[in-house]
Amino acid sequence: MSKKFDKVREFWYLYLVGGLFALQALVFLIFRENSYLQIHDNLDLFMAHYQMMKINGGFFAHNVNMPMLHGINRDLLGSEFSLYNILYVIFPNFWAYLIGYALKIGIGTFGFILLSKDVYKDKYEQYRPLVIVIAACYGMIPVFPTYGIAFTSVPIIIWLLRRLYFADEFKKRILLYIGVFCYPLISYFSYHGFFILCYMVCAFIILWVKDKKFPKTMLTSLVVLSAGFMTWEYRLFGAMLFDDTVTIRTTMNHGNLAFGEAIKTAFGEFISASFHSQDSHTYIVLGVCLVGIVIINTAYIKKHEAKKMLTEPVNLILGWMIFNVLIFGLYEFAPFRELVEMMVPKLTGFEFARTAYFNTFLWYAEFLLVAVRMYDSGKKNLKQCTNILAALAVVVVMFAPAVYNDFYYTCYNYAYKIIKHKETSTVNYREFYSTELFDEVKEEISYNGEWSAAYGLHPAVLNFNGISTVDGYLGMYSQEYKEKWQKIIAPALEGSPSLKSYFDGWGARVSLYSGSDENTYAPLRVMELEDKRLIVDMKELKTLDCKYIFSRIEFSNAQDCGIELVKAVSGYSSPYTIYVYEIK
Repeated sequence: MSKKFDKVREFWYLYLVGGLFALQALVFLIFRENSYLQIHDNLDLFMAHYQMMKINGGFFAHNVNMPMLHGINRDLLGSEFSLYNILYVIFPNFWAYLIGYALKIGIGTFGFILLSKDVYKDKYEQYRPLVIVIAACYGMIPVFPTYGIAFTSVPIIIWLLRRLYFADEFKKRILLYIGVFCYPLISYFSYHGFFILCYMVCAFIILWVKDKKFPKTMLTSLVVLSAGFMTWEYRLFGAMLFDDTVTIRTTMNHGNLAFGEAIKTAFGEFISASFHSQDSHTYIVLGVCLVGIVIINTAYIKKHEAKKMLTEPVNLILGWMIFNVLIFGLYEFAPFRELVEMMVPKLTGFEFARTAYFNTFLWYAEFLLVAVRMYDSGKKNLKQCTNILAALAVVVVMFAPAVYNDFYYTCYNYAYKIIKHKETSTVNYREFYSTELFDEVKEEISYNGEWSAAYGLHPAVLNFNGISTVDGYLGMYSQEYKEKWQKIIAPALEGSPSLKSYFDGWGARVSLYSGSDENTYAPLRVMELEDKRLIVDMKELKTLDCKYIFSRIEFSNAQDCGIELVKAVSGYSSPYTIYVYEIK
């Protein structure tokens, strides 16, 4: 018995990480399509695009339009040469999502361990428990699912560049360059690739000064990685560089904060990462890192070795993180953003504030550096304390209610149902798309690809179910179509000041809006609107050949709008009742 206990104590980190991974897998495999996956910027966006492309044979197609936004160019949707996107070509959507979720964890964990082995070399074994637990933290960070692999693959490109820097054999370099060229398959240019290339330019200059010789491998890597992104994401580069269409990116309101507010925003991002990159570092990692940084630098000062602070790794990473969040904050300071756009016009509308996305990796790299220093102290109690902090950090990442923590919300919603004996207001994956219900709806009206619009639900639900829409959700489409849609919804926006500001200033969500400032597309189990009128310029809507409106609301003014209720369908365990109106 004691031998078994000793074995558990020796390999505690493997049991902990393995147990947490197994628990996540168990929950999703039990609930499957009834899992509660984040809807905002997830189910209402990319998953619907993938299904739409699958239905219409659009993944590998060229010179074709997809049936949303009255026919959007296929090239404005995701590349077919992306590991994550390829999953949706091969597997049914839900299983592609789960496999992508697992790959994000696996790639993040593996890459972090791989880089740590390269950095610590012979010392790796003594730090192994820390590395594996913190690597699991990083792999499980609940970030934007579609680009989750891009987030957690950052250590892999750093590892490749390090290996190239130290490689002394031509054959090794060739293999590593192939790895660099293929890296974009697990990354994404707009979120990470652009910034990786910028950081590589900085590294090129630093190495040139530091080594006093021309860094050929870094320059070659820059060229190879750039070629990789242009190759694998050729559709994106074609749209950015060779299409003169004016898009909504040029008119988006990216914020106009005062300088002080911009700095405050940067500080907030440093303390608690926002939305797409919410990495849960606030609870354990932040405190450990800040205390460790203070202690390490205080020791240098006491030893009269202040100069070493300039090359101390924990300080260099801290400085890098501060730079990233400053760019994040200053992006909303109009004079700074406009200066950058004036110097590089192609960056107009590009969110270069995404530098903050790299802090998801840097926080856990910093955490490891500080934890290793605690290990190196030689104090048994401090080593045990470090293990406890690492274990707490990985538990926090898995159970903290971050935006994209699907595991947490699946557990929460079912626990709520068991304890309260009623459903939450949130719908699960199966309910959100309600495919069986929409199959019945399409059969009842003999639907045959006619242009349609949604009301009371996301247009993505229609797209997912094979219904062609004049509305939709996309971050880059023509400004001309936005202006067309503004005319269609102008009567509604007259009585909806916040929705008018939202659409005019952004415009990515092309929907029919309420005339009384109510959210008409919130994915709630029960949709209760005070204003049940359809407020729309019907004449403008007809110019888009729109035949049907699929609504969760029974309109009180249908006759006045010149629309006729064709069918109302419910059932199939769906929270929706769909009222299908035909535009006469």
